[in-house]
Amino acid sequence: MRPPSRTLGVSFSDGDYTSYVAGAVVRSDGTLDGLGFERCTVGGTDATAAVIDLVDALGRDDVRHVACDGIAPAWFNLLDLRRLHETLGVPVYAVSYEPSPGLEPALREAFDGNALASRLAAYRSFPSRTRVGTPDSDADGAMPLFVRAVGLDIDAAAAAARGLVEEGFRRPEPLRLAGIAASAHREAIESA
Repeated sequence: MRPPSRTLGVSFSDGDYTSYVAGAVVRSDGTLDGLGFERCTVGGTDATAAVIDLVDALGRDDVRHVACDGIAPAWFNLLDLRRLHETLGVPVYAVSYEPSPGLEPALREAFDGNALASRLAAYRSFPSRTRVGTPDSDADGAMPLFVRAVGLDIDAAAAAARGLVEEGFRRPEPLRLAGIAASAHREAIESA
């Protein structure tokens, strides 16, 4: 599968109370083609709404996929991939980079009561995470990506994510650029 013509990479950079969200529109050749910014609450429940607002503000009808840098940004402000897919009308996938036993132990340590119950219910509704290789993986599968997808099958999501990894980097280019933009945005706002 060829990478989509435009992918919106979404990444977060946390301050003390606010997480700065950046969206980087990236063409299939790796060229940055637009940026958007939004904010959400560290430890809140508004990350999904912030991504929807960011996409609406960008107004880009040419974005064919949304790639998210993980599912639990901003200190467990969980991204609802199904809601993003349904609202935005494009496939959505989340990429992570390390093996993990899952978020349940960390959620149980960080929250209790209704805050824990709502996060556990959301987390358990997420699509499963699948390990996929990258172009730079060696023969035994080193440097994998872990992908969750809604609106396209996992093989297509894996191919899209792998196809967007630039040589010498581990992260798909839309997520790498969004991460740089989110950090720069946070630093600019907090130092002003």
